[in-house]
Amino acid sequence: MRTAVISYSYTGNNKALACSVAKELSADHIEISVSKARTMQSIIWDMIFGRMPKVEPSPDIITTYDRVLFFAPVWMGHIASPLRPYLHYLKKHPNRYGFISISGGADGTNPKLKDDLKKRTGAEPIALLDLHIADLLSSSQKPARKDTSSYQLKEKDLKQLTDLAVGVIKN
Repeated sequence: MRTAVISYSYTGNNKALACSVAKELSADHIEISVSKARTMQSIIWDMIFGRMPKVEPSPDIITTYDRVLFFAPVWMGHIASPLRPYLHYLKKHPNRYGFISISGGADGTNPKLKDDLKKRTGAEPIALLDLHIADLLSSSQKPARKDTSSYQLKEKDLKQLTDLAVGVIKN
């Protein structure tokens, strides 16, 4: 089975996790790039207005794979906008897909994530994992957004999260 691991990462954490999982699964890793870099302001506008930025490579790249695993952050409870063109493409060209995210989590879980994916693709994911940096931080207090947004995954985090992700994907 040919598997593509497709990632978009704002902070580098989703890219690091995607690379690690791709290596573990012997899958191709494809990194999404956007024509204009995302800023906090553009992220907010993307989420409010449902914008889809121009991305490379073209979403039709997924047709050559039997399974596609997407890695991207969740912004304001929704999938990061650079992933939207790929999800839109999936709606017209169905394929088995999974979604894995490592995001801040300072504001809590993303209970509507599965419904958002289904609405955008027309199908439920074969694997879904919504991971939070807040869960990796050892603190007696709930971490603030500034703590989670500046955190970079450490080697031990990557190992733990990769094992978790691969387990979910294989089941």
